[in-house]
Amino acid sequence: MGAGSTAEAPGLVLVPTQGPPRLLGGLLLEHLGLQELPADVSSLDALLGAAGFQRRVGDARLWEKEDDHVLLAGEEPLGDGGRLFWTFPVAWDEADNRRRVRYLGMASHDLRGSLANIRSYAALLLNGRSPLEPKVQRGLETILRNADRSLSFSQDFFDSSRADLGSLACEPERQSLLPLLDAAVERQRPAATAANVALVLDLDPSESQPEVSVDGARIQHALEAFILYQLSRAQPGEVIHLRIHPGAPRVRVEVRREGVPLSDEDASAVFRREERAFREKKLEDPLRIYLARQEVEAHGGSVGVETDPSGSSLFITLTAVPGATLAEAAALQA
Repeated sequence: MGAGSTAEAPGLVLVPTQGPPRLLGGLLLEHLGLQELPADVSSLDALLGAAGFQRRVGDARLWEKEDDHVLLAGEEPLGDGGRLFWTFPVAWDEADNRRRVRYLGMASHDLRGSLANIRSYAALLLNGRSPLEPKVQRGLETILRNADRSLSFSQDFFDSSRADLGSLACEPERQSLLPLLDAAVERQRPAATAANVALVLDLDPSESQPEVSVDGARIQHALEAFILYQLSRAQPGEVIHLRIHPGAPRVRVEVRREGVPLSDEDASAVFRREERAFREKKLEDPLRIYLARQEVEAHGGSVGVETDPSGSSLFITLTAVPGATLAEAAALQA
């Protein structure tokens, strides 16, 4: 989960759809410094706030007290509609983290600068002003394509490394999720078309859409990572749907592939970066989907996977801005 060194076992509390919350062991109270559960455990914010913790600016996964007590906390949705809140104490060395983040910044600058130069010169030679032999044309197109891919991979690698240190840059602002879904679909539509897979933004125009406070670029990247994951496993003729399920206080965004469902093994390993990388002998997609999880969790959200006989869904949950709904989706698209 990153963000410093943590204890081996988490503190856990189960929040069912009906009935009172249930502690799973005593570690959670120990982490919070409490003798008993607060009266309000309706949300992670309420639970941590009752113990005197506040979210760390820049990383919503981290909670801190004035006494420099830092916790890594989050929640996992359960299949029956319940939720599992978890906590880890963090041994935090701010000075060491700043040095490591600075080192990553230097490495990112050097690597991405070189790749950008390669890409720029390949694009310049392909601008059509000078005639090129077919073999040279194909070679330059390959250079350009791989430079773009390497730039994207290096950005994901360094962003994920910063997230591991609790320093992923996020600039949340209040906005609708609809434009982010629409942009993600349009960016990945050429890839879906090439795979003969239908990519559909599936919204009910009669439903008003909730607002959230997020860094739009981060959440769009996470959605595109989900789309690419589903595309890599889709068969020609299958359909991928993007849907919003409004709710209070959480809104769910789903990327569902209708078709052959994920195996239990694949479903359990979706967000396991190292396990998938060693098993699949490549890092690009495991890193991208793991970063998607980090980006969502940096906003205090959660991710999950569900399968059934007709397909598989990857989803994120985010906190809706209280009392805020937008005009109908159809009106926004007009």
